[in-house]
Amino acid sequence: MAAFLVGALLLGLLWGPLFWVGLALTGWCAWFFRDPARVTPDAPGIVVSPADGRVVAVHPRRPPPELGLGSEPLPCVGIFMNVFDVHVNRTPVPGRVLVRHHHPGRFLNASLDKASEENERLAWVLETADGRKVGLVQIAGLVARRIVPFVEVGSTLGAGDRVGLIRFGSRCDVYLPAGTRPLVLLGQRTIAGETVLAELDVEHVPRRRRMT
Repeated sequence: MAAFLVGALLLGLLWGPLFWVGLALTGWCAWFFRDPARVTPDAPGIVVSPADGRVVAVHPRRPPPELGLGSEPLPCVGIFMNVFDVHVNRTPVPGRVLVRHHHPGRFLNASLDKASEENERLAWVLETADGRKVGLVQIAGLVARRIVPFVEVGSTLGAGDRVGLIRFGSRCDVYLPAGTRPLVLLGQRTIAGETVLAELDVEHVPRRRRMT
């Protein structure tokens, strides 16, 4: 934000009206880093969205090797965040952080499927209390250049807790245990920590809501 403000001042020295353009961009940058409170469903066996955005993939995908989830395709939900979405990401399930692995890569448009394999990413694995593992991959995009983690390996988190931030347009992929059926559709909008992506349990469990 300081860089945007300095840029606005320099532009203003060149030509007065440019200062107001730079100031508007500074305001947008400050707005980009907003972190609103969310209400996370409090029920066992559900998977909540890690990101605000649009669902761009709902199909089996081979998980990245750094997740350690095997080589067979797993149910996967991909969510694209544009530059106007909240970029603070949250845990899809409650559990313990088993893996946090940074993988360097390219900066392709994050809405493309190949971005999941080729782009800069930070991979997480969470293990639930009953031993099931869910993968979360934060993927940098065309504009994004940095993924900032908030928690360490070994941390115990609740569903909807904050795990990190991706700066500007980007993507999150959630890898679900084999046999899980996603409950979202292509093009659907999601809200981090609130939208239910899937249910791990076959038996329906009534949902309650709690403040995070």
